[in-house]
Amino acid sequence: MYQVWSNFLNPGQIAMLGIVVTFLLTFLALKHPFSFLPSDHGREFAVNGGLSRGKLRGVGLVIVICFLSGSVLFLPLGAEYVIYAILLVCIMLSGYLDDASETPWSDYKKGAIDLVISIVTIITFVNYNSTTIYFGSMSLTIPKVVYIILGIILIWISINVTNCSDGVDGLCASLSCVVIFAFSMIFHDVLGNFTVANYLFVAALLAYLYFNTSPSSMLMGDAGSRALGFYIAILAMQSRHPFLYLLMAGVMIVDGGIGLVKVFLLRFLKIAILKNTRTPLHDHVRLKYKWSDSQVVIRFVILQILLAVIAYLIVA
Repeated sequence: MYQVWSNFLNPGQIAMLGIVVTFLLTFLALKHPFSFLPSDHGREFAVNGGLSRGKLRGVGLVIVICFLSGSVLFLPLGAEYVIYAILLVCIMLSGYLDDASETPWSDYKKGAIDLVISIVTIITFVNYNSTTIYFGSMSLTIPKVVYIILGIILIWISINVTNCSDGVDGLCASLSCVVIFAFSMIFHDVLGNFTVANYLFVAALLAYLYFNTSPSSMLMGDAGSRALGFYIAILAMQSRHPFLYLLMAGVMIVDGGIGLVKVFLLRFLKIAILKNTRTPLHDHVRLKYKWSDSQVVIRFVILQILLAVIAYLIVA
């Protein structure tokens, strides 16, 4: 389709048209959602988790489908992007099936799925790209085996910390919008077609936020948050500055990562840390400091914007 559009429009116009169409497509799909989407059972262990009971869940499936539809319509698709798109659908479906299940999947089952998808993803990446990475203006070429190991870790962590940040209306989508948009702004020359893809994904997320702002009427579920984490990891590698992921997604790393570290240390090493800190961190600030959902979202987004600015200064 991109070749057809290019006969009438320049690349900028195609991108703007893609943003509008992707937003409208997602908005209409969420306004009239699929009948088979599951309802949330409520999470009593989370702060105000019971309030989510009965809300439409798993609409990450709709977000990803609309984003990929926009990609097909408005992007020049290469083989590498198509492989990532297929893997994005796989990680989304793993989350959606968990959302729709009567009993939540075990951490080990989801972790194994994440590992397999991470391995396929990083092998695809090194097949199409060099393993040279940058620290500011300094470059370093990493052996492929080492890059593959580090890439697997990056993708696995990104999927799971983003998943953990999805517990407050509007939080995961808002933070993801900042992260994805920041990658496009800072690395627009390096990312190439991913720059426009980012704008399409943000457009889909903005349509979702129309329904997910507090108090929300629907939730993206694991289908959305896991897909977002996967996509953000791809951007970190495509930017050639993968270690900047620590800043570019810093708020999500802290918010969701603390809980992952606590669980890992307690489950495998029998070490208990931060006993007085509730995780994810967004639950801690709501419970201890009485932040409202809106305060959590706005303050976390402000912090993430500041971290993105720091990342830009490092690159510049």
